[in-house]
Amino acid sequence: MPEPTEQDIRERAHELWQQAGRPAGREDEFWHAAEQELRNRDRSNPMRTPDTL
Repeated sequence: MPEPTEQDIRERAHELWQQAGRPAGREDEFWHAAEQELRNRDRSNPMRTPDTL
């Protein structure tokens, strides 16, 4: 899986923000959480092979 796009991160951050009750002033926190989650999702993919690391 390729690196997550900015749009992927934006959409996931928005979902996380909504799930947390839409708190004000925590945009960076949700952006970083979404980015980390999406990047880790690829690392846990059982279909990874040495050429996709």
